[in-house]
Amino acid sequence: MTKSKWITVFETTGSALAIAYAMLIASNTGNEVLGFALLFISAALFAGWAIIDKRWAFLVLQFFYIASAIIGLIRWS
Repeated sequence: MTKSKWITVFETTGSALAIAYAMLIASNTGNEVLGFALLFISAALFAGWAIIDKRWAFLVLQFFYIASAIIGLIRWS
């Protein structure tokens, strides 16, 4: 796969998982653990995109989201 295709896969999948995460958390239906797991995966995909595309400020932001996901997983588990 080319760099451009990897970026598209990471961007699209990461975005879809972030949307699902937000909906699960906002729905308040007891799916918080799944939601934070999706946030973790989404942020990891976005971090991969940031590394491939050399977007260092965006990479730092993903570390914040990964930390938030870990905190959420610990607190809701």
